[in-house]
Amino acid sequence: MDDTKLTRFMSGIWDGEIVPVLSDYIRIPNKSPLFDPEWEKHGHMNKVVALFANWARGKIAGLPGATLEIVKVGARTPLILVDVPGKADGTVFMYGHLDKQPEMSGWSEGLGPWTPVLKDGKLYGRGGADDGYAMFAALSALLALGEQNIAHARCIIAIEAGEESGSPDLPFYIEHLAARIGTPDLIVCLDSGCGNYEQLWLTSSLRGIAAGKLKVRVLTEGVHSGDASGIVPSSFRILRALLSRIEDESSGTIKLDELFVAVPADRLEQARAAASVMGDEIFTKLPFAGATKPMASTRVEMVLNRTWKPQLAVIGMDGYPLPENAGNVLLPYSTAMLSMRTPPTCDAGAAVKALKRTLEADPPYGAEVSFEPLAGQSGWNAPSLTPWLEASLSAASTAHFGKPVAFMGEGGSIPFMAMLGQKFPKTQFVVTGLLGPGSNAHGPNEFLHIPFAKKLSACIADVLADHAKRQS
Repeated sequence: MDDTKLTRFMSGIWDGEIVPVLSDYIRIPNKSPLFDPEWEKHGHMNKVVALFANWARGKIAGLPGATLEIVKVGARTPLILVDVPGKADGTVFMYGHLDKQPEMSGWSEGLGPWTPVLKDGKLYGRGGADDGYAMFAALSALLALGEQNIAHARCIIAIEAGEESGSPDLPFYIEHLAARIGTPDLIVCLDSGCGNYEQLWLTSSLRGIAAGKLKVRVLTEGVHSGDASGIVPSSFRILRALLSRIEDESSGTIKLDELFVAVPADRLEQARAAASVMGDEIFTKLPFAGATKPMASTRVEMVLNRTWKPQLAVIGMDGYPLPENAGNVLLPYSTAMLSMRTPPTCDAGAAVKALKRTLEADPPYGAEVSFEPLAGQSGWNAPSLTPWLEASLSAASTAHFGKPVAFMGEGGSIPFMAMLGQKFPKTQFVVTGLLGPGSNAHGPNEFLHIPFAKKLSACIADVLADHAKRQS
């Protein structure tokens, strides 16, 4: 591989073609089905699929024998499937998604979720970094290999449209297309994060999630607080007490034994190394308000808290008017949407059951209490790297960033990874991405770091080349 040519190629295709297409993509509010149940009627998802497919068809014309199909069965979300024949043994499965999270408030002046803004090497707008870039990074890597006439194995690129909803349709499509996909010996997932923009980062684990809706009802209708308070217990106070059953409010420590696992020794060592590499950026990258401080006192503890320990977030509330509309009324119910991040090897089903059992048992004052589970998705712990892949990742990072590859678990979830790990237990994984400091996926001011995207794409090209010439 001529790295100078590779760098020049990536710069040209990203600046000249990919960034303009991703800008058009950002303009389309193709929210994931969970956030837009009428997605098919609104047509935004299909518009994005057509945008991506049209660009990809034009590019794969230069890859002999390559095909592209938009797979859609019934009412399921569509899937873009690109099949690129190779000249080497093996199959590489490359994954990404094109559905988006909702708008979210708080965007800075001049920025917005559906308004692409290119500034200081960053493309702002919803979805560019999570995860619109994935198909373009995968195809640009293959095109770069083609330009230098370097062999690669057969590559299948699958871009789904429901990841932000928990990938409900993807298991079906993997089974539906099983004969065509075969058994990949390398899976590349381009939907993860990076600890900085100065080197390649490999995701070594992903947390799972146990989510649900906790509701406390004390009245059939609201009543005057002056008449009822002191007689009718506050639904909020009961809700607060129930949450204390599962979380220590003074420290944030989860109290349920079922939600803890032993952290493997290699992951502990990687956490220490990641903490050393990132330094204070582990927490300074986050937009703390005022004098707010991190929960943990050491960098290593922060890394482990967000990767291998359970953590609770209350992500939604119902039953309350806005402050400006609040009257002196004792409210009839309180509802909280709970999102419990679980360790990579924790059984999410068992975690959900533990939450439901603990929250619903012996309700205070006999109030109506219900916990409605909405998600139970197990996490993922990556298999150990084979020598060729570990060497390839390190060499690629050094070639394009000037620093070796770094390893870190991610606090988020990619539901599909656990399923793939079970289905292909002997397969190697490269899970990586460009969601680094400040990129703020799911939140306001999300951006795609273009210089990093170019280097990441180049690293993937190097890994594909090494995969083709690997020694068993």
